[in-house]
Amino acid sequence: MDHYIRICDIEKYYGSASHATKAIDRLSFAVNRGEFVGVMGASGSGKTTLLNLLAAIDRVSAGHIFYENIDITELSEDALSDFRKNNLGFVFQEYNLLDTLTMEENISLALTLRGVAKKDVQEASAGLMKLLGIEEIRDKFPYQVSGGQKQRCACARALANDPKLLLADEPTGALDSLSSQTLLETFERLNKTLRTTILMVTHDAFSASYCRRILFLRDGKIFHELLRGEKPRQRFLQEILDVLSLTGGSAGENL
Repeated sequence: MDHYIRICDIEKYYGSASHATKAIDRLSFAVNRGEFVGVMGASGSGKTTLLNLLAAIDRVSAGHIFYENIDITELSEDALSDFRKNNLGFVFQEYNLLDTLTMEENISLALTLRGVAKKDVQEASAGLMKLLGIEEIRDKFPYQVSGGQKQRCACARALANDPKLLLADEPTGALDSLSSQTLLETFERLNKTLRTTILMVTHDAFSASYCRRILFLRDGKIFHELLRGEKPRQRFLQEILDVLSLTGGSAGENL
C-alpha cells in the first residue's frame, strides 16, 4: 500500500495535569496517496482536534504522525511552518478570503508569496479558476459573489501551491444545498483527475457520501469505518445514515 500519512498511537490532552481532558485517545490509521477520506463524529468526538494535529496547527501529547518519512511531531516550529506551506492546502467553513483583493488576486497571492514568477502566477491562477468554474468572476471581490463561489475560490487558493494533502474542515457548513453539491463534485473531480489526497471533516452525511472512505470518531477513537468501493453514492449515503442513527450523530441538513 502507498501510505502517504501514518498516524501512530497519537494522544492529545488539554488542560492541566489534574484536570486533563483527553481529546484523542491512542488513535492509529493510515491514508493512502490519492484517497478521499471523511472524518465524522458527534460534537466533542475529536474530529476537529485530529484535523488540527494533521494540519500541524496543534501538537500531539504522545504518538507520531508521519508524512511519507517525515515525522512532523519531531519538527521545530520553523520547520513545521515550512512543512505546512510546502505540503498542505486548507479549506475552511469561513472561506478566509481577503475582502480587499479580487477573486483572482486571492488565488495569486499564495503563489506570489512563494516567489513564483509573475507570468507563471497568472497562468496558474487562470488554470485553477477554469478548473473550478469561477473564471467569469475573476475580477469580482468576495462581497460581490455567492458563498459557493467564495468556497471554490478558497479551494483554488488551497490548490495553488500544489499541496500533497488538501484538508477541509466543514467546507459545506455555510453553503446552501446546490453550492454544497457543486463544491463536493469539485472535490470528487480533483480527487479523480489530479489524484489529490483529501481529508475532510464533516458532520453532514450528504457531504460524507462523496468520500471513498469514512472514519467515525467517538471519544477520540475510531469506532467504525465505511468503505464506498463500487457502491453508488446513494447507497453509501444510506449506510452512513444507518451508522449515524446508531450513534446519535447528525445526519446533516442537505438531505
